[in-house]
Amino acid sequence: MKKMILAVIAMGMGLPAAAQDTYESARLLGSDLNGTARYVGMGGAMEALGADISTMSSNPAGIGLFRHSTASVSFGLQSQADAQEFDGLSKTNMSFDQAGFVYSARISPQSFINVGFNYHKSRNFDQILSAANTLIGCSQNGLTYAKWDRGIYDMEENTSGDIIGWEPGTDYRSYSFTEADFMNANALLLDPNDGKFYFNDANGYTFDRAHRGWIADYDFNLSGNYNDRFFWGITVGIKDVRYKGYSEYTEQLLDGSGLCGAVSYGDERKITGNGVDLKFGVIVRPMEESAFRVGAYIHTPTWYQLTSSNSTVLYNNTPYGSWDKGYSEQSYEFAYHTPWRFGLSMGTTVGTQLALGATYEYTDYGASQNRIIDGYDYYDNAETSKDYAMKSNTEKSLKGVSTFKVGAEYKPIPEVAFRLGYNYLTGGYKMDGVRDMTVDSPGTMYASTTDYVNWKDTQRLTVGVGYKVGKMNIDLAYQLSKTDGDFHPFQDYSAIYSSATFVSGVSKVTNKRNQFLLTLGYTF
Repeated sequence: MKKMILAVIAMGMGLPAAAQDTYESARLLGSDLNGTARYVGMGGAMEALGADISTMSSNPAGIGLFRHSTASVSFGLQSQADAQEFDGLSKTNMSFDQAGFVYSARISPQSFINVGFNYHKSRNFDQILSAANTLIGCSQNGLTYAKWDRGIYDMEENTSGDIIGWEPGTDYRSYSFTEADFMNANALLLDPNDGKFYFNDANGYTFDRAHRGWIADYDFNLSGNYNDRFFWGITVGIKDVRYKGYSEYTEQLLDGSGLCGAVSYGDERKITGNGVDLKFGVIVRPMEESAFRVGAYIHTPTWYQLTSSNSTVLYNNTPYGSWDKGYSEQSYEFAYHTPWRFGLSMGTTVGTQLALGATYEYTDYGASQNRIIDGYDYYDNAETSKDYAMKSNTEKSLKGVSTFKVGAEYKPIPEVAFRLGYNYLTGGYKMDGVRDMTVDSPGTMYASTTDYVNWKDTQRLTVGVGYKVGKMNIDLAYQLSKTDGDFHPFQDYSAIYSSATFVSGVSKVTNKRNQFLLTLGYTF
């Protein structure tokens, strides 16, 4: 299907206090394995080995191992296997992934103070997601109807003649009445002949989405080396979020005679804004006669202040309903706090030829917080409060994530290095997690789509090679990553509205990526 031309109209019902739902915000959790080609080639397992500029964003103490000043830039090529181009997004895209420097100052024969700056792309959102499956006894508009039929909200006209979902028995809009519900209620569910609400089941759906954008990290580091035995570091990180997703979802609807036409939804969602975090780390070489060292680090939450906006249209190609099209356009600000992150690592070198590293990290996705902006203080800083209803859904749907990294570097001669790495990340989504459209939260109200994916474990395999000539180094790396998941077009609402046969079209999806990295570095 060609990209739909999105016409927009404001509902006029937006509220100043806003948040976002669990699954939309979860796009900001975690990070890709990205940075210099050396770091990626060793699977990122350098948090105890240090002396690589990319450790600035994981264990800041790794910068304390530099004894000379250095600068580097990295460029990447990323390709998504088994994907078909959608919305002009190719499955292969170029990327500017890293640029930074470290200035090293000797303060004694065995001690240094270092300062550094590094930009790197911690998340590359470029991804094409497609799914299709059978539906039995359900549909997206059926979810809207079921919520009304079971008294989650009342549906009546407002003063502008639009159907709105109200808190039962009140004049307040229900937070459980989503933007998707608004389009379904006005364009499809209302019968203009008798003024009553009806719904249609669907026999199947198709779905395509193109994700674009990035999270760019700008890290400022201060670190040190005391007597070549104790290394410390502090990094202040600023994050810049630029996400854009466009999706098309189509259902084939049924009536008593069989197929009665299709209803299609075109949705464009943008998330932009900034965040800040702090990172602290240490590396210790416990035995003077040994190169073995251990590292530990901790990251505060990233405190985000963001703007989310949607532009959405529903095309009603059936003989039912009141409108041929339904529209939604909303923009709102919200705050989001990611969870704390903890890491332990160890590493050693064998002579001048072999380096080995291993890292373990833990972060609890379920501890992330969607927060409502209640107002702004005198200095225009947002004053926020926790969205307790959405927090409960987050705890039910997300869980703790463990990351295991191992890596090795072998130098047959001082000028040439060969690298190998492996990552294993446990999934952050519970397999029974739900993007629940009945949650009493402004994050639910602003939802213009109903789909979600429960992603499973991720595996990454990396290889690399480096060559040093004089003060210059050239490094190459290749990374293969794969994550499987379960795609849901909407939540299973059989518990809300029972059906003898209910198949909600869960589909298996895969995100398989190939990445090539080139780093150019200079030591001075």
